Amino acid sequence: MAGPSRADTSIVGRWWWSVDRTMLATLMSVIVIGYVMALAATPANRLALTDPRTLVMLKQIAYLAIAAIMMIAVSMFDRRQVTLAALGVGIVFLLLTGFTIVHGVTIDGGRRWIALPGATIQPVEFLKPALIVVTAWLLAQRRRWVDFPGMVAAFGLNGLVLFLLYLQPDIGSMLLVGATFFAQLVLDGIKWRWVVVGILALLATLAAAFEFIAHVHHRLVLFLHPTTDKAYQALTALSAFGNGGLWGRGPGEGQVKHFLPDARADFVFAVAGEEFGLILCLIIIALFAMIVLRGLIRIRGENDLFVALAASGLLVSFGLQAFVNMASSLSLIPTKGMTLPFISYGGSAVLAMGLHTGFLLALIRKRQGSSVRNPLIDEVTTMRRTA
Repeated sequence: MAGPSRADTSIVGRWWWSVDRTMLATLMSVIVIGYVMALAATPANRLALTDPRTLVMLKQIAYLAIAAIMMIAVSMFDRRQVTLAALGVGIVFLLLTGFTIVHGVTIDGGRRWIALPGATIQPVEFLKPALIVVTAWLLAQRRRWVDFPGMVAAFGLNGLVLFLLYLQPDIGSMLLVGATFFAQLVLDGIKWRWVVVGILALLATLAAAFEFIAHVHHRLVLFLHPTTDKAYQALTALSAFGNGGLWGRGPGEGQVKHFLPDARADFVFAVAGEEFGLILCLIIIALFAMIVLRGLIRIRGENDLFVALAASGLLVSFGLQAFVNMASSLSLIPTKGMTLPFISYGGSAVLAMGLHTGFLLALIRKRQGSSVRNPLIDEVTTMRRTA
């Protein structure tokens, strides 16, 4: 792919030669698949401007275009700008997440959305990437200033977000936020006894959710006994994969989107399996795996602790979200209303993912030098020298 000359010192020129173009191309490929699925999830005989489904499709295409522009624009930020942007976005959407508890729109038993003219917004989607970056900054800063209460602040901030998500309730986002924060703590060098405590706390949370939250209990029972309790969504999604076979029934020829609730969002992977077959499903899985692995390889030798923690947290959140969506469509785990990044329908989810991946691309850009050493890398290096 042709690009600016290496002698180009403009913002675009410096960005082009420092950004991970392989990851950028992979992310753009996922966005293209999202565009195809926006068309495929809309019945061909409904393509009229007066039909609501056509308007939904056009809105999704617009969201994808804006998300791509946002991703590229944010990826041009330097690390200081990423931190400031995350702090600003985090403050605004933390307040809006709290606002949903009082004046939010209730959908499917959860008060997670704010109504706007012609649309709804889910603030926590934008809060998640900002929270990851701010948490990484807090953990890194405590390494620079001994008296800086970074760990306490990180626990307090994540605890506040988890509490707000519990009040909504949004158990899926709670687990995603909690797992991401836990991964950042592990990479920061938390002692192994606290890792065990964290795992036990996660199991206790799942047990409490099963016992006291009705829809969580219902979904787990349906997962364990799908035939007995008529797990319509899971069984219908599985039948879609069977109908698609290796090559699929063809674009627009699938039937699952006519019968399966939330086919465009939670079960878009099943729509892909029926209309485009196993081949496209494997391509989608490979693209998500490539993004995560490529990112982990890029930060493997990173000496800046903030970048290592922020980028790894963004990768964990991105990968877990993709896994949960695809695994629930395949009935490998209980169904959970979590979107497939850039492919599922949803304005908030798509736009927030543009911000999420923009932060990631900005953080892993090639730069000269680093400001904070990674103590884990230093420790390993010291052990090798003294061995």
